Amino acid sequence: MSAVLNGPVFADLPTPTFKPGPAGTHITIRGLTKYFAGWPLYENFDLDIPKNKIVSVFGPNGCGKSTLINMIAGLMPIDSGEILFDGKTLKDTKIGYVFQNYREALFPWMRTIDNIAYPLKLEGKSKAEVDRRMAELVASFDVKFDLNRFPYELSGGQQQTASIMRALAPNPEVLFLDEPFSALDFEMTLFIREKLQEVFMQTGTTMLLVSHDLEEAVYLADQVLLLTKRPTRVAEILPYGDARPRTTETLSEASFISAKKRSLEIFQREVRR
Repeated sequence: MSAVLNGPVFADLPTPTFKPGPAGTHITIRGLTKYFAGWPLYENFDLDIPKNKIVSVFGPNGCGKSTLINMIAGLMPIDSGEILFDGKTLKDTKIGYVFQNYREALFPWMRTIDNIAYPLKLEGKSKAEVDRRMAELVASFDVKFDLNRFPYELSGGQQQTASIMRALAPNPEVLFLDEPFSALDFEMTLFIREKLQEVFMQTGTTMLLVSHDLEEAVYLADQVLLLTKRPTRVAEILPYGDARPRTTETLSEASFISAKKRSLEIFQREVRR
């Protein structure tokens, strides 16, 4: 098919090629567009998420932080655009997801141990493989509560621990965490932060974390992705490179204070716009 413009005949222009991210990119997002009720939330949004890093997503209320990771994870449809994982589509990529509401995330009719093992059984793993992976996770998280109990018999922190174990069970390439600490008490938050860092140091799993707590977002991150108000764009991506494991002492380090201060300045600038 061709088009005639002022006489000469031109072949239809080719579809623009997908532009890959720089070396070390794990998730490449190009032209992401999402409308709600006719208004743009994301419009021609591009982003490169690095491999083997923890990226925290932070921004003004309503900018679509959770929506962004839900679209990347395939939990919410996009209007247009393309998302690739190491050059692969989502269906060829193994992901894990930790939801904010742990009470609704676990199957109440299954024992906790069966909840955690569920992704492995979906993959068709043998009982021996499932048992081996369960033993690894129990040791890694130093589980002291009874996994044979049902989720509703556990505390909130125990349920969220089980949710994270389930997300990690199949050794995902990417782990998504949507405000995983928001419903936890401070003691449990510190425990889960420590365990996530341990898992990351052991596996190097790419993690994408949505947080409404700036200190938490900076503390866990290798990069802080700061977003604007809608239509949402990238305000800035701030690197933060303090050594792991990070501890309470990290909070008083000049580098942490500086990264948090700069993040806050950018956030306040965007809120005021």
